[in-house]
Amino acid sequence: MTSPSTTSHRLSQRVQRDGFFQLLHAEWSKFRTVAGWVIGMTAAALTMVLFALLAGISGNQKGSPSVPIGPSGGPVTDSFYFVHQPLAGDGSITVSVSALNSSIPEGPGELRPGTVPWAKAGLIIKKGTDQGSPYAAIMVTGSHGVRMQHNYVHDTAGPVSAAAARWLRLDRSGDAITGYASTDGTNWTKVATARVSGLGSTAQIGLFVASPPAVGGGGTAGTVSTATFGDLRTPEGWAGGDWTGGQVGAKSPTFAGYPENASGSFTASDARFTVTGAGDIAPAVRDSLPTGGQLRDILTGTFAALIVVIVVGALFITEEYRNKMIHLTLAASPRRSLVLVAKAIVLWAVTFVAGLVGAILATPLGERLARGNGVYIFPVPSSTELRVELGTAALLATASVLALAVGAIFRHSAGAVTTVVVAIVLPYILIAIPFMPAAVSKGVATVTPGAAFAVQQTLVPYDQVASNYTPYYGYYPLAPWAGVAVLAGYALASLAVAAVVLSRRDA
Repeated sequence: MTSPSTTSHRLSQRVQRDGFFQLLHAEWSKFRTVAGWVIGMTAAALTMVLFALLAGISGNQKGSPSVPIGPSGGPVTDSFYFVHQPLAGDGSITVSVSALNSSIPEGPGELRPGTVPWAKAGLIIKKGTDQGSPYAAIMVTGSHGVRMQHNYVHDTAGPVSAAAARWLRLDRSGDAITGYASTDGTNWTKVATARVSGLGSTAQIGLFVASPPAVGGGGTAGTVSTATFGDLRTPEGWAGGDWTGGQVGAKSPTFAGYPENASGSFTASDARFTVTGAGDIAPAVRDSLPTGGQLRDILTGTFAALIVVIVVGALFITEEYRNKMIHLTLAASPRRSLVLVAKAIVLWAVTFVAGLVGAILATPLGERLARGNGVYIFPVPSSTELRVELGTAALLATASVLALAVGAIFRHSAGAVTTVVVAIVLPYILIAIPFMPAAVSKGVATVTPGAAFAVQQTLVPYDQVASNYTPYYGYYPLAPWAGVAVLAGYALASLAVAAVVLSRRDA
Protein backbone atom coordinates (compact mmCIF):
# COMPACT_ATOMS: atom_id res chain seq x y z
CA MET A 1 0.00 0.00 0.00
CA THR A 2 1.35 3.44 -0.92
CA SER A 3 1.72 5.91 1.94
CA PRO A 4 0.58 9.57 1.71
CA SER A 5 4.20 10.75 1.94
CA THR A 6 5.38 8.58 -0.97
CA THR A 7 2.43 9.66 -3.11
CA SER A 8 3.05 13.34 -2.34
CA HIS A 9 6.73 13.03 -3.28
CA ARG A 10 6.04 11.32 -6.62
CA LEU A 11 3.28 13.64 -7.66
CA SER A 12 4.71 16.97 -6.59
CA GLN A 13 7.22 17.03 -9.49
CA ARG A 14 4.52 16.23 -12.05
CA VAL A 15 2.20 18.90 -10.65
CA GLN A 16 4.85 21.58 -11.01
CA ARG A 17 4.92 20.85 -14.74
CA ASP A 18 1.25 20.45 -15.55
CA GLY A 19 -0.51 23.11 -13.48
CA PHE A 20 -3.81 23.15 -11.64
CA PHE A 21 -5.55 20.26 -13.39
CA GLN A 22 -2.64 18.06 -12.60
CA LEU A 23 -2.84 19.35 -9.05
CA LEU A 24 -6.43 18.15 -8.93
CA HIS A 25 -5.36 14.79 -10.26
CA ALA A 26 -2.59 14.64 -7.69
CA GLU A 27 -4.97 15.30 -4.81
CA TRP A 28 -7.41 12.72 -6.15
CA SER A 29 -4.62 10.16 -6.48
CA LYS A 30 -3.49 10.98 -2.98
CA PHE A 31 -7.01 10.51 -1.60
CA ARG A 32 -7.71 7.19 -3.30
CA THR A 33 -4.38 5.66 -2.34
CA VAL A 34 -5.05 6.10 1.39
CA ALA A 35 -7.23 3.17 2.33
CA GLY A 36 -8.51 4.77 5.53
CA TRP A 37 -10.01 7.71 3.70
CA VAL A 38 -11.67 5.53 1.08
CA ILE A 39 -13.01 3.22 3.77
CA GLY A 40 -14.31 6.23 5.67
CA MET A 41 -16.33 7.48 2.71
CA THR A 42 -17.65 4.00 2.05
CA ALA A 43 -18.59 3.70 5.71
CA ALA A 44 -20.43 7.02 5.55
CA ALA A 45 -22.60 5.76 2.68
CA LEU A 46 -23.22 2.38 4.34
CA THR A 47 -24.07 4.06 7.64
CA MET A 48 -26.90 5.94 5.98
CA VAL A 49 -28.26 2.69 4.56
CA LEU A 50 -27.94 0.88 7.89
CA PHE A 51 -29.75 3.60 9.80
CA ALA A 52 -32.50 3.66 7.17
CA LEU A 53 -33.01 -0.08 7.61
CA LEU A 54 -33.14 0.33 11.39
CA ALA A 55 -35.62 3.19 11.06
CA GLY A 56 -37.78 1.11 8.76
CA ILE A 57 -38.04 -1.89 11.06
CA SER A 58 -38.16 -0.05 14.39
CA GLY A 59 -41.67 1.32 14.01
CA ASN A 60 -44.63 -1.05 14.07
CA GLN A 61 -48.05 0.45 13.38
CA LYS A 62 -49.67 -2.71 12.03
CA GLY A 63 -53.28 -2.92 13.07
CA SER A 64 -53.56 0.82 13.74
CA PRO A 65 -56.44 2.75 12.17
CA SER A 66 -55.64 3.94 8.68
CA VAL A 67 -54.70 7.57 8.13
CA PRO A 68 -57.47 9.49 6.33
CA ILE A 69 -56.47 10.70 2.87
CA GLY A 70 -58.02 13.76 1.27
CA PRO A 71 -58.95 14.36 -2.37
CA SER A 72 -55.49 15.80 -3.09
CA GLY A 73 -53.82 12.56 -1.96
CA GLY A 74 -52.32 13.92 1.26
CA PRO A 75 -53.11 12.98 4.88
CA VAL A 76 -55.87 14.97 6.54
CA THR A 77 -57.46 15.61 9.88
CA ASP A 78 -61.17 14.96 9.44
CA SER A 79 -62.74 14.89 12.90
CA PHE A 80 -65.62 17.12 14.00
CA TYR A 81 -69.13 16.95 15.38
CA PHE A 82 -71.63 16.80 12.54
CA VAL A 83 -75.39 17.37 12.72
CA HIS A 84 -76.68 16.45 9.30
CA GLN A 85 -79.35 15.34 6.86
CA PRO A 86 -79.10 14.12 3.28
CA LEU A 87 -79.53 16.65 0.49
CA ALA A 88 -80.52 15.26 -2.91
CA GLY A 89 -79.45 17.49 -5.77
CA ASP A 90 -79.14 21.24 -5.41
CA GLY A 91 -80.20 23.21 -2.38
CA SER A 92 -79.39 25.83 0.21
CA ILE A 93 -79.14 26.03 3.99
CA THR A 94 -79.01 29.13 6.19
CA VAL A 95 -78.35 29.54 9.91
CA SER A 96 -77.40 32.17 12.48
CA VAL A 97 -74.48 31.65 14.86
CA SER A 98 -75.04 33.49 18.12
CA ALA A 99 -72.13 32.06 20.14
CA LEU A 100 -68.90 30.10 19.82
CA ASN A 101 -67.24 29.34 23.15
CA SER A 102 -64.16 27.20 23.74
CA SER A 103 -62.65 25.44 26.74
CA ILE A 104 -59.02 24.43 27.27
CA PRO A 105 -57.71 21.90 29.82
CA GLU A 106 -56.25 23.54 32.91
CA GLY A 107 -55.52 20.40 34.87
CA PRO A 108 -56.71 16.80 35.22
CA GLY A 109 -60.42 16.85 34.58
CA GLU A 110 -60.57 20.66 34.65
CA LEU A 111 -61.46 23.03 31.83
CA ARG A 112 -61.17 26.79 31.67
CA PRO A 113 -62.67 29.21 29.16
CA GLY A 114 -60.18 30.18 26.49
CA THR A 115 -59.73 31.18 22.90
CA VAL A 116 -59.01 28.55 20.29
CA PRO A 117 -58.11 30.66 17.24
CA TRP A 118 -59.12 28.03 14.70
CA ALA A 119 -62.23 26.73 16.47
CA LYS A 120 -64.87 26.41 13.75
CA ALA A 121 -68.65 26.48 13.69
CA GLY A 122 -70.86 26.71 10.67
CA LEU A 123 -72.39 24.91 7.71
CA ILE A 124 -70.85 22.07 5.76
CA ILE A 125 -71.77 19.88 2.81
CA LYS A 126 -69.86 16.63 2.56
CA LYS A 127 -70.03 13.52 0.44
CA GLY A 128 -70.61 11.46 3.55
CA THR A 129 -69.25 10.82 7.00
CA ASP A 130 -66.29 8.84 5.68
CA GLN A 131 -63.03 10.52 6.55
CA GLY A 132 -61.25 12.25 3.72
CA SER A 133 -64.36 12.63 1.59
CA PRO A 134 -64.85 15.90 -0.37
CA TYR A 135 -66.54 18.81 1.38
CA ALA A 136 -67.06 22.55 1.43
CA ALA A 137 -67.88 24.65 4.49
CA ILE A 138 -68.64 28.21 5.52
CA MET A 139 -67.80 29.03 9.14
CA VAL A 140 -67.03 31.49 11.86
CA THR A 141 -63.78 30.92 13.76
CA GLY A 142 -62.37 31.74 17.16
CA SER A 143 -59.99 34.48 15.99
CA HIS A 144 -59.76 34.36 12.19
CA GLY A 145 -63.11 35.72 11.12
CA VAL A 146 -65.37 34.09 8.57
CA ARG A 147 -63.74 31.46 6.35
CA MET A 148 -64.74 29.39 3.36
CA GLN A 149 -62.81 26.12 3.26
CA HIS A 150 -63.01 23.05 1.05
CA ASN A 151 -61.19 19.77 0.55
CA TYR A 152 -58.92 20.37 3.57
CA VAL A 153 -56.15 22.40 1.95
CA HIS A 154 -58.16 25.35 0.54
CA ASP A 155 -58.95 28.32 2.75
CA THR A 156 -60.47 31.70 1.83
CA ALA A 157 -60.92 34.56 4.27
CA GLY A 158 -64.29 36.29 4.17
CA PRO A 159 -64.78 40.06 4.13
CA VAL A 160 -66.94 39.93 7.25
CA SER A 161 -65.43 39.51 10.72
CA ALA A 162 -66.63 36.75 13.00
CA ALA A 163 -67.91 39.31 15.47
CA ALA A 164 -70.06 41.00 12.82
CA ALA A 165 -71.16 37.93 10.88
CA ARG A 166 -74.08 36.25 12.61
CA TRP A 167 -75.56 34.54 9.59
CA LEU A 168 -74.11 31.95 7.24
CA ARG A 169 -75.47 30.43 4.04
CA LEU A 170 -74.28 27.57 1.88
CA ASP A 171 -75.65 27.00 -1.64
CA ARG A 172 -75.12 23.98 -3.86
CA SER A 173 -75.53 24.06 -7.62
CA GLY A 174 -74.00 20.90 -9.04
CA ASP A 175 -70.31 20.92 -8.15
CA ALA A 176 -70.36 24.63 -7.34
CA ILE A 177 -70.63 25.35 -3.61
CA THR A 178 -70.96 29.01 -2.63
CA GLY A 179 -70.64 30.41 0.87
CA TYR A 180 -72.18 33.68 2.07
CA ALA A 181 -72.05 35.70 5.29
CA SER A 182 -74.40 38.35 6.62
CA THR A 183 -74.81 40.59 9.62
CA ASP A 184 -78.61 40.59 9.50
CA GLY A 185 -79.75 37.56 7.51
CA THR A 186 -81.02 39.80 4.70
CA ASN A 187 -78.03 41.42 3.03
CA TRP A 188 -75.49 38.82 2.01
CA THR A 189 -71.80 39.01 1.13
CA LYS A 190 -70.30 36.28 -1.00
CA VAL A 191 -67.21 34.75 0.57
CA ALA A 192 -66.17 32.29 -2.15
CA THR A 193 -67.33 29.64 -4.60
CA ALA A 194 -65.59 26.28 -4.54
CA ARG A 195 -65.71 23.57 -7.19
CA VAL A 196 -66.02 20.31 -5.30
CA SER A 197 -66.21 17.22 -7.46
CA GLY A 198 -67.25 13.86 -6.10
CA LEU A 199 -70.07 14.97 -3.82
CA GLY A 200 -72.50 12.71 -5.64
CA SER A 201 -76.16 13.26 -6.33
CA THR A 202 -76.97 13.03 -2.61
CA ALA A 203 -74.65 14.61 -0.04
CA GLN A 204 -74.79 15.15 3.70
CA ILE A 205 -75.38 18.75 4.75
CA GLY A 206 -75.82 20.46 8.09
CA LEU A 207 -74.12 22.05 11.10
CA PHE A 208 -70.66 21.34 12.42
CA VAL A 209 -68.31 22.30 15.24
CA ALA A 210 -64.58 21.61 15.31
CA SER A 211 -62.06 22.56 18.01
CA PRO A 212 -58.38 21.86 17.21
CA PRO A 213 -55.85 21.22 19.98
CA ALA A 214 -54.34 24.31 21.58
CA VAL A 215 -50.62 24.83 20.96
CA GLY A 216 -48.33 25.83 23.80
CA GLY A 217 -45.08 24.94 25.52
CA GLY A 218 -43.88 22.77 22.65
CA GLY A 219 -46.93 20.50 22.87
CA THR A 220 -50.68 20.52 22.33
CA ALA A 221 -53.73 20.09 24.51
CA GLY A 222 -57.15 18.93 23.36
CA THR A 223 -59.90 21.54 23.42
CA VAL A 224 -63.66 21.53 23.08
CA SER A 225 -65.96 24.19 21.65
CA THR A 226 -69.69 24.81 21.78
CA ALA A 227 -71.70 26.81 19.26
CA THR A 228 -75.27 28.03 19.42
CA PHE A 229 -77.14 28.03 16.12
CA GLY A 230 -80.54 29.52 15.45
CA ASP A 231 -83.04 30.32 12.73
CA LEU A 232 -82.11 27.28 10.69
CA ARG A 233 -83.67 27.60 7.26
CA THR A 234 -83.89 24.94 4.60
CA PRO A 235 -85.47 25.31 1.15
CA GLU A 236 -89.00 24.30 0.41
CA GLY A 237 -89.23 20.82 -0.99
CA TRP A 238 -86.28 19.51 1.05
CA ALA A 239 -87.28 16.06 2.26
CA GLY A 240 -85.87 16.89 5.68
CA GLY A 241 -86.50 14.47 8.52
CA ASP A 242 -84.70 13.94 11.79
CA TRP A 243 -81.28 15.48 12.28
CA THR A 244 -78.51 12.98 12.97
CA GLY A 245 -75.59 14.00 15.15
CA GLY A 246 -72.28 12.26 15.70
CA GLN A 247 -68.51 12.57 15.90
CA VAL A 248 -66.80 12.08 12.56
CA GLY A 249 -63.47 10.27 12.79
CA ALA A 250 -63.70 9.29 16.44
CA LYS A 251 -61.04 6.58 16.09
CA SER A 252 -58.80 8.30 13.58
CA PRO A 253 -55.06 8.56 14.29
CA THR A 254 -55.34 12.26 13.45
CA PHE A 255 -58.00 12.92 16.13
CA ALA A 256 -56.55 14.03 19.47
CA GLY A 257 -59.80 13.23 21.29
CA TYR A 258 -61.84 15.22 23.77
CA PRO A 259 -60.46 16.67 26.99
CA GLU A 260 -61.21 14.64 30.10
CA ASN A 261 -64.84 14.87 31.21
CA ALA A 262 -65.91 16.37 27.87
CA SER A 263 -67.68 14.86 24.88
CA GLY A 264 -69.47 15.79 21.69
CA SER A 265 -73.22 16.36 21.67
CA PHE A 266 -76.09 18.35 20.26
CA THR A 267 -79.48 19.44 21.45
CA ALA A 268 -82.27 20.74 19.24
CA SER A 269 -85.41 22.72 19.92
CA ASP A 270 -87.36 23.90 16.90
CA ALA A 271 -84.78 25.70 14.76
CA ARG A 272 -82.28 26.22 17.59
CA PHE A 273 -79.28 23.92 18.06
CA THR A 274 -76.48 23.74 20.60
CA VAL A 275 -73.55 21.71 19.28
CA THR A 276 -70.36 20.70 21.13
CA GLY A 277 -67.43 19.28 19.24
CA ALA A 278 -63.68 18.73 19.02
CA GLY A 279 -61.16 17.92 16.29
CA ASP A 280 -60.41 19.68 13.06
CA ILE A 281 -61.04 19.62 9.31
CA ALA A 282 -57.67 20.42 7.79
CA PRO A 283 -54.48 19.04 6.28
CA ALA A 284 -52.61 16.76 8.66
CA VAL A 285 -49.38 18.13 10.13
CA ARG A 286 -46.80 16.48 12.35
CA ASP A 287 -48.63 17.48 15.53
CA SER A 288 -51.89 15.95 14.36
CA LEU A 289 -50.20 12.81 13.04
CA PRO A 290 -47.40 12.13 15.56
CA THR A 291 -47.10 8.47 14.54
CA GLY A 292 -46.44 9.41 10.92
CA GLY A 293 -42.96 9.39 9.47
CA GLN A 294 -41.18 11.69 7.09
CA LEU A 295 -38.25 11.37 4.74
CA ARG A 296 -35.76 12.86 7.17
CA ASP A 297 -36.63 10.08 9.66
CA ILE A 298 -35.42 7.57 7.09
CA LEU A 299 -32.21 9.56 6.65
CA THR A 300 -31.26 9.76 10.33
CA GLY A 301 -27.99 8.13 9.33
CA THR A 302 -26.96 11.55 7.99
CA PHE A 303 -25.98 12.44 11.56
CA ALA A 304 -23.54 9.51 11.86
CA ALA A 305 -22.26 9.95 8.31
CA LEU A 306 -21.60 13.58 9.10
CA ILE A 307 -19.17 12.65 11.87
CA VAL A 308 -17.32 10.30 9.52
CA VAL A 309 -16.89 12.82 6.69
CA ILE A 310 -15.79 15.53 9.12
CA VAL A 311 -13.03 13.25 10.38
CA VAL A 312 -11.93 12.35 6.84
CA GLY A 313 -12.09 15.98 5.75
CA ALA A 314 -9.84 17.11 8.60
CA LEU A 315 -7.39 14.25 8.11
CA PHE A 316 -7.09 15.03 4.41
CA ILE A 317 -4.80 17.91 5.36
CA THR A 318 -3.79 17.43 8.99
CA GLU A 319 -2.27 14.04 8.19
CA GLU A 320 0.21 15.79 5.93
CA TYR A 321 1.18 18.14 8.74
CA ARG A 322 1.62 15.17 11.06
CA ASN A 323 4.01 13.29 8.76
CA LYS A 324 5.74 16.51 7.61
CA MET A 325 4.89 15.87 3.95
CA ILE A 326 3.04 19.17 3.65
CA HIS A 327 6.35 20.64 2.41
CA LEU A 328 6.25 18.51 -0.73
CA THR A 329 2.57 19.23 -1.31
CA LEU A 330 3.03 22.99 -1.07
CA ALA A 331 6.15 22.85 -3.21
CA ALA A 332 4.01 21.49 -6.03
CA SER A 333 2.42 24.89 -6.61
CA PRO A 334 3.88 28.38 -6.41
CA ARG A 335 0.50 29.52 -5.05
CA ARG A 336 -0.28 27.64 -1.87
CA SER A 337 -3.94 28.60 -1.97
CA LEU A 338 -4.35 26.53 -5.14
CA VAL A 339 -3.36 23.43 -3.18
CA LEU A 340 -6.14 24.15 -0.72
CA VAL A 341 -8.63 24.75 -3.52
CA ALA A 342 -7.66 21.50 -5.22
CA LYS A 343 -8.04 19.58 -1.98
CA ALA A 344 -11.46 21.16 -1.40
CA ILE A 345 -12.71 20.29 -4.89
CA VAL A 346 -11.57 16.69 -4.67
CA LEU A 347 -12.91 16.24 -1.17
CA TRP A 348 -16.27 17.84 -1.99
CA ALA A 349 -16.72 15.69 -5.09
CA VAL A 350 -15.78 12.42 -3.38
CA THR A 351 -17.98 13.13 -0.37
CA PHE A 352 -20.89 14.22 -2.55
CA VAL A 353 -20.79 10.98 -4.53
CA ALA A 354 -20.59 8.88 -1.36
CA GLY A 355 -23.43 10.80 0.26
CA LEU A 356 -25.60 10.61 -2.85
CA VAL A 357 -25.11 6.88 -3.21
CA GLY A 358 -25.96 6.39 0.46
CA ALA A 359 -29.08 8.58 0.27
CA ILE A 360 -30.34 7.01 -2.96
CA LEU A 361 -29.98 3.52 -1.50
CA ALA A 362 -31.30 4.41 1.95
CA THR A 363 -34.47 6.24 0.94
CA PRO A 364 -36.44 3.51 -0.91
CA LEU A 365 -35.23 0.73 1.41
CA GLY A 366 -36.21 2.59 4.56
CA GLU A 367 -39.55 3.73 3.15
CA ARG A 368 -40.47 0.23 2.01
CA LEU A 369 -39.68 -1.30 5.39
CA ALA A 370 -41.52 1.44 7.27
CA ARG A 371 -44.65 1.12 5.15
CA GLY A 372 -44.45 -2.65 5.48
CA ASN A 373 -44.67 -2.14 9.25
CA GLY A 374 -47.77 0.01 8.87
CA VAL A 375 -46.02 3.36 9.38
CA TYR A 376 -47.55 6.16 7.36
CA ILE A 377 -44.90 8.22 5.58
CA PHE A 378 -45.91 11.75 4.63
CA PRO A 379 -45.95 11.63 0.82
CA VAL A 380 -43.66 13.79 -1.30
CA PRO A 381 -43.36 14.14 -5.08
CA SER A 382 -40.42 12.47 -6.75
CA SER A 383 -38.83 15.87 -7.38
CA THR A 384 -38.81 16.60 -3.65
CA GLU A 385 -37.34 13.19 -2.87
CA LEU A 386 -34.57 13.85 -5.37
CA ARG A 387 -33.95 17.27 -3.81
CA VAL A 388 -33.60 15.67 -0.37
CA GLU A 389 -31.12 13.10 -1.70
CA LEU A 390 -29.05 15.68 -3.57
CA GLY A 391 -29.25 18.09 -0.66
CA THR A 392 -28.15 15.47 1.85
CA ALA A 393 -25.12 14.70 -0.30
CA ALA A 394 -24.36 18.43 -0.61
CA LEU A 395 -24.68 18.84 3.16
CA LEU A 396 -22.14 16.10 3.81
CA ALA A 397 -19.77 17.33 1.12
CA THR A 398 -19.84 20.93 2.32
CA ALA A 399 -19.33 19.85 5.92
CA SER A 400 -16.25 17.88 4.89
CA VAL A 401 -14.81 20.97 3.18
CA LEU A 402 -15.46 23.00 6.33
CA ALA A 403 -13.49 20.38 8.25
CA LEU A 404 -10.69 20.61 5.68
CA ALA A 405 -10.48 24.38 6.07
CA VAL A 406 -10.49 24.24 9.86
CA GLY A 407 -7.87 21.49 9.69
CA ALA A 408 -5.65 23.75 7.58
CA ILE A 409 -6.02 26.51 10.18
CA PHE A 410 -5.44 24.33 13.26
CA ARG A 411 -3.00 21.82 11.67
CA HIS A 412 -4.21 19.26 14.23
CA SER A 413 -6.97 16.76 13.51
CA ALA A 414 -8.40 16.54 17.04
CA GLY A 415 -8.96 20.28 17.35
CA ALA A 416 -10.35 20.58 13.84
CA VAL A 417 -12.76 17.66 14.23
CA THR A 418 -13.96 18.88 17.62
CA THR A 419 -14.54 22.41 16.34
CA VAL A 420 -16.54 21.35 13.29
CA VAL A 421 -18.52 18.72 15.16
CA VAL A 422 -19.51 21.31 17.75
CA ALA A 423 -20.39 23.83 15.03
CA ILE A 424 -22.66 21.46 13.08
CA VAL A 425 -23.70 18.65 15.39
CA LEU A 426 -24.43 20.71 18.51
CA PRO A 427 -27.08 22.80 16.68
CA TYR A 428 -28.56 19.53 15.39
CA ILE A 429 -28.81 18.24 18.96
CA LEU A 430 -30.36 21.48 20.21
CA ILE A 431 -32.95 21.31 17.44
CA ALA A 432 -33.73 17.71 18.43
CA ILE A 433 -34.86 18.77 21.93
CA PRO A 434 -38.68 18.80 21.72
CA PHE A 435 -39.25 21.43 24.41
CA MET A 436 -36.61 23.87 23.24
CA PRO A 437 -38.30 27.31 22.95
CA ALA A 438 -39.43 27.86 19.39
CA ALA A 439 -37.53 31.14 19.06
CA VAL A 440 -34.26 29.50 20.14
CA SER A 441 -34.79 26.47 17.92
CA LYS A 442 -35.57 28.59 14.88
CA GLY A 443 -32.65 30.90 15.60
CA VAL A 444 -30.23 27.97 15.81
CA ALA A 445 -31.62 26.60 12.54
CA THR A 446 -31.14 29.97 10.85
CA VAL A 447 -27.66 31.23 11.68
CA THR A 448 -25.58 28.17 12.56
CA PRO A 449 -24.11 25.57 10.17
CA GLY A 450 -26.88 23.25 11.38
CA ALA A 451 -29.23 25.26 9.14
CA ALA A 452 -28.14 22.91 6.35
CA PHE A 453 -30.47 20.22 7.69
CA ALA A 454 -33.31 22.31 6.25
CA VAL A 455 -32.55 20.58 2.96
CA GLN A 456 -34.21 17.45 4.37
CA GLN A 457 -37.52 19.13 5.17
CA THR A 458 -40.55 17.85 3.28
CA LEU A 459 -43.49 18.92 5.44
CA VAL A 460 -45.59 21.95 4.51
CA PRO A 461 -46.94 24.40 7.13
CA TYR A 462 -50.48 25.67 6.65
CA ASP A 463 -51.73 29.07 7.76
CA GLN A 464 -55.10 27.61 8.68
CA VAL A 465 -53.61 25.00 11.03
CA ALA A 466 -52.15 26.00 14.40
CA SER A 467 -49.21 23.73 15.15
CA ASN A 468 -45.65 23.54 16.45
CA TYR A 469 -43.92 24.55 13.25
CA THR A 470 -40.41 24.12 14.62
CA PRO A 471 -37.31 22.29 13.34
CA TYR A 472 -37.91 19.49 15.85
CA TYR A 473 -41.09 18.58 13.99
CA GLY A 474 -39.50 19.02 10.56
CA TYR A 475 -40.42 22.65 9.82
CA TYR A 476 -37.35 24.81 9.26
CA PRO A 477 -37.32 28.62 9.08
CA LEU A 478 -35.16 28.62 5.94
CA ALA A 479 -35.90 27.20 2.52
CA PRO A 480 -34.09 23.90 1.84
CA TRP A 481 -31.27 25.22 -0.32
CA ALA A 482 -30.98 28.41 1.71
CA GLY A 483 -30.03 26.23 4.67
CA VAL A 484 -27.27 24.58 2.65
CA ALA A 485 -26.14 28.05 1.57
CA VAL A 486 -25.61 29.00 5.22
CA LEU A 487 -23.28 26.02 5.70
CA ALA A 488 -21.56 26.84 2.41
CA GLY A 489 -20.99 30.37 3.65
CA TYR A 490 -19.20 29.05 6.73
CA ALA A 491 -17.13 26.67 4.59
CA LEU A 492 -16.11 29.38 2.09
CA ALA A 493 -15.25 31.84 4.84
CA SER A 494 -13.14 29.21 6.58
CA LEU A 495 -11.41 28.35 3.31
CA ALA A 496 -10.56 32.03 2.79
CA VAL A 497 -9.06 32.26 6.27
CA ALA A 498 -7.19 28.99 5.73
CA ALA A 499 -5.79 30.24 2.41
CA VAL A 500 -4.45 33.40 4.05
CA VAL A 501 -2.98 31.45 6.96
CA LEU A 502 -1.45 28.87 4.64
CA SER A 503 0.25 31.48 2.48
CA ARG A 504 1.68 33.51 5.38
CA ARG A 505 3.09 30.98 7.77
CA ASP A 506 5.70 28.31 7.51
CA ALA A 507 4.48 24.89 6.49
